[in-house]
Amino acid sequence: MIHFGQICSEEFLAEYWQKKPLLIKHAIPNFISPLSPDELAGLSCEEEFESRVVKGSTQRNDWTLESGPFKDDYFESMPKNDWTLLIQGVDKHILEVYEMIEEFNFIPRWRFDDVMVSFAAQGGSVGPHYDHYDVFLLQGLGSRHWQISSLDCHSNNYVKNSELRIMESFREEDAFITEPGDILYVPPGIAHHGTSLDTECITLSFGFRSYSANEMMEALNLKPHESNINYYIDPNWSTELGNAEISNSAVNQALELLNVDQLPTEFFGCFVTKLDLFDQQKISEMMLFEEPIEIQESVSYILSPICRIAYQMIKNELHVFINGESFDSQNFDSDLLVKFCNSRVITVNNQNISLAKKLSSLYLLEKISNQF
Repeated sequence: MIHFGQICSEEFLAEYWQKKPLLIKHAIPNFISPLSPDELAGLSCEEEFESRVVKGSTQRNDWTLESGPFKDDYFESMPKNDWTLLIQGVDKHILEVYEMIEEFNFIPRWRFDDVMVSFAAQGGSVGPHYDHYDVFLLQGLGSRHWQISSLDCHSNNYVKNSELRIMESFREEDAFITEPGDILYVPPGIAHHGTSLDTECITLSFGFRSYSANEMMEALNLKPHESNINYYIDPNWSTELGNAEISNSAVNQALELLNVDQLPTEFFGCFVTKLDLFDQQKISEMMLFEEPIEIQESVSYILSPICRIAYQMIKNELHVFINGESFDSQNFDSDLLVKFCNSRVITVNNQNISLAKKLSSLYLLEKISNQF
């Protein structure tokens, strides 16, 4: 678990989550980046990773964006300064990164999106920007200067004719320097601008998804309201919730966002577990080109890191949601299912072998090993 210093995770949730930034010094003591700069460069050359390179600086205000996969010799000609490599969804392929998500298990797992890992040369940055999601920025290598602001965070404040959502006007309100093991938490709607202070700088970004009112309206096959630019806001999380549990208070927040009295019974669970197009394509490829693994007793299997899973008690009945669809749980023990949802791991025995085989047939399980 993250070491919050003089505050506990409950205080963080009450005072900071979705409210204000927080620098957590030595959040993970003696932290060493699970990936080196050379390893990140290698990942960016592989098709299964979403990779981008951003070049530019606020001094020149001249930004360019290139998308991977990159050729093996791409980085040999890179300048010494002012560029950043970004690799999305690293947790879905690298076990050591995937396991780090447990550091943030005080937030419901269905809210989690992915881990983006960045490498920056000295002066490297992606420009001042703000997002509509929560992010924990863990420094892995080198040091980074962060500037924070709540000012001018609106859609009309972007650099024109740019592929990047970089703010045209940015006025610093606070600043921090992060070193390995430090975490900067940034809530939605707060602008942040990070610049590498070293020749080699690695930052791991743990992002938690956001849901706009219009996204939900479209998923309900309703016409979006142009005037409703609001985003889902979490309820006050209880530490007694299961890691994959959808609480009634979370659904109530969606009702309030949409200004409706009720939603289709399983809508919210399906909506928050739906895969993005990139991951949906990966699942489809697995089903086309791979054979389901053979389930063996006394062996442990993990839910594929690509998958999203959640459960909700609706009128005292367990409903399980996987990858945007309702999972038929009628033939399985509810306690076993809840345990699997919360842990994402199943160790096969006589009691749960039928559940493991069902999950395997849907290409959802992977045998636990040193690599996925």
